[in-house]
Parts: sequence; C-alpha cells; structure tokens
Amino acid sequence: MRNIFKFINLGFIKRFFIVLVLFSFFVFISAFSYVNAVFQDISESVFRLHVIANSDSKEDQDLKYKVRDSILEYINELAVNCSSKDEVILLANEKQDELYDIAKKVLEENGYNYDVNISIGNFEFPTKTYGDISFPAGNYDALKVEIGEAVGQNWWCVMFPPLCFVDVTSGIVPDESKETIKENLNEEEYNLISDTESPDIKFKFSLIEFFKGINFAKASD
Repeated sequence: MRNIFKFINLGFIKRFFIVLVLFSFFVFISAFSYVNAVFQDISESVFRLHVIANSDSKEDQDLKYKVRDSILEYINELAVNCSSKDEVILLANEKQDELYDIAKKVLEENGYNYDVNISIGNFEFPTKTYGDISFPAGNYDALKVEIGEAVGQNWWCVMFPPLCFVDVTSGIVPDESKETIKENLNEEEYNLISDTESPDIKFKFSLIEFFKGINFAKASD
C-alpha cells in the first residue's frame, strides 16, 4: 500500500511539473508577444537623433553639441510643416549631403579636420527619458551622426515628434508633441511611456526592458 501511494505521489508530481512548465512557457510566449507588439508601435511613432563624439575629451564633447545644434536648427527649419515621421525621414534622406556639409563646416570653423559619417537607419538605443516621457531600450529609426573616431559619449534625442529641446529640469514635454505621440499609439501604449506612477504601468515598462535586454544581449554576441 505504501508503494502504491508513493507511485501515485510521484505520478502527481510529474504531472504537476509538466503543467507548471507548460504554463510558464505559455506565460513567457504571451509576454514576449505583448512586448514585441507594444514596442513596435512605440518605435514606429518616433524618429530619433544620435550624435557620437570623437572622444570623451571636453573639447570633443563641446564640439559634439555644436554639431548637434547646427543639425537640429537645419532640420527643424525644414521640417516645420512635417506632420508625420515618414515625412521627416524622407526629408532627412533627401538632405543627407547637406547635413554632412553642415556638420563638416562646424568642425572646420572650430579648427578640426575630423571626418563625419551621416547615416539613416534602424539603431539600438538605451532607455531614455525626455521630460515626463520615457522610451524603452530597443531599436529605433534614427539619424546617426558619427564624428571622427566616434568613440566618445553619445547624445540622443527624438527629432519627431520634436523632443530634442525638452527642458529635463522642468520635466515637461510640450502638449503638441504629446498629442503627436498619442495619435500614433493606443491609450495603454501612451501610458507606458508617460505614466511613471502606476505600479501596473511600471511593471509593463520593466517587462519591455527585460525582453529588449535579451535582444540586446543576443545582438552583442
């Protein structure tokens, strides 16, 4: 009789373990699918800027900001009437040579002969906060500006909708920019990047970062 109970208990444990594994697998797949769907909508709603300095020296970092300012001033003037991310990307592609010339001119005016590489594509970004809006780590469409050896600290921002000049000290994003983001996201997705108080939203944001962190690790191998 004792052996029978032992056999039954072992059978129950095995079945319980199988059910637990299957349930965990289901939860993992569901979470992974949710993260991919939500992040895709978030990433497709913005066009970002990534400027990389030649080095971490103070001179090269200051130069990075001067290049940044000139490029943003040029793009913002051209894109003032753009109402979509695709329009801004098209504009950036059409003006790629002009962007190179602008960056090169800034370098030469400051006494540097560094080369500049201008590229438009899909690049990895870390989690970044602009005022009261946060974007999770992952791949985003962006304009990348590499100065010289491009081994210095980065500068990141969102070109569309325009968040590059958000005052991080005040923590406020212009309502116009928020409305543009809202137009491209559903309510839950918008809350994920704008609500920093709700425990449920914080958990979901962390979930996105967890799975995107796995993708980063794979990409780095």
